[in-house]
Amino acid sequence: MKAAYLKPFLLAAFIIILDQVIKTWVRTHMDFNQEIRFLGSRGMLRYTENNGMAFGWEIGGEVGKLALTIFRIIAVLGIGYGLIYLIKHKYHRGLIMCVALIFAGAMGNIIDSTFYGLLYQHGQLFQGRVVDMFYFPLIRGVYPAWIPVWAGQPFEFFQPIFNLADAAISVGVILILLYQKRFFKRETPEVSSPNSEMVEE
Repeated sequence: MKAAYLKPFLLAAFIIILDQVIKTWVRTHMDFNQEIRFLGSRGMLRYTENNGMAFGWEIGGEVGKLALTIFRIIAVLGIGYGLIYLIKHKYHRGLIMCVALIFAGAMGNIIDSTFYGLLYQHGQLFQGRVVDMFYFPLIRGVYPAWIPVWAGQPFEFFQPIFNLADAAISVGVILILLYQKRFFKRETPEVSSPNSEMVEE
């Protein structure tokens, strides 16, 4: 493997392995919905599982789950091809590393949804549930009366429970949005001087 491919794929491999190690530890050491607090009531591990997308969003039913898993596989193949393309054509290193994060996150959740069903759900391929555990309810309160629909209802930020794969995808996407001008900057071709084109007779 060429040196240019080494760093992004090492980063992706590290994220995928660490993500699976954390998920396996949570599965084997925690009860469902059990909490382990490390920042008091503002940060904790809470063992949950979801059938759908990142941060606990779901598509209902086995058919929806199967469609989502197949879509994920196609998407990760596309992201992997895109990563190789970016490396081959020498795009900005920051962009390449961000896409490597997105690729790793997508792969981490595909492993769950594709193979965890075989291990934990009576041999159901493509029907595995994604393990989530990081929960940071940093701000809690009540919506004020002047807000329609939600007035008086509890408010919590950040409510979704997520995993390392979700975080890798989010960080990769956010960094691309923040630094898109730098990542996609086109180099201005050098204009040769008229004198340089003169041929001595």
